Amino acid sequence: MSKISDAEFAKARIEDARRRALKSLESISEEEDAALTTAAEADLDNLPASDLMRRRGRPPLLNPKQSVKLRLDAEVVARFKADGEGWQTRINDALRKVAGLE
Repeated sequence: MSKISDAEFAKARIEDARRRALKSLESISEEEDAALTTAAEADLDNLPASDLMRRRGRPPLLNPKQSVKLRLDAEVVARFKADGEGWQTRINDALRKVAGLE
């Protein structure tokens, strides 16, 4: 008796699911297919796979931040880091305030 690997088992399950899905599609009428497609396209939480494939990563920001190299005094960095995570954001907020952008 031969054993199959987890990967082979997973692949077989996917193929079986695909086969069953295609078989169920054969019983759907054109009208039902059109209604399902219209409902799916109207649901923003249920985007078609083709739309999902084009949207990789984070969505683009309206006002993206710019990466810069900035040399700061060690004491300044230590003070902001002492308050925990988000220290870069707090430095950005402090600079915005000093620059009159708030």
